[in-house]
Amino acid sequence: MKIQLEEVQPREIMPGYRGRLVHGEHMTLAYWDVDEGAEVPEHSHVHEQIMHVLQGSFEFTVGGAKQVYQAGELVVIPPHIPHSGKALTACRLMDVFSPVREEYK
Repeated sequence: MKIQLEEVQPREIMPGYRGRLVHGEHMTLAYWDVDEGAEVPEHSHVHEQIMHVLQGSFEFTVGGAKQVYQAGELVVIPPHIPHSGKALTACRLMDVFSPVREEYK
């Protein structure tokens, strides 16, 4: 199946986070446009997650360790590990989740 990303309708999953979400059989791919200052509260989930900062600067706390990620940097978040984040600038992020994020469908 061929998908044109710009044709995928963005959804605001939480304030300041607009995602273009693509679901496969075993994973979800999310492209986020994030407003400067938008925050993701601490949470955890059963999904393994890989976050890639495409543009901007994003502060991410994983398992209590806080780091700032810049364009081109990635972080791997194992399942069930508490994590949170804040966009220090307007950002473009890409997340991969496995298994599928059913609540994002």
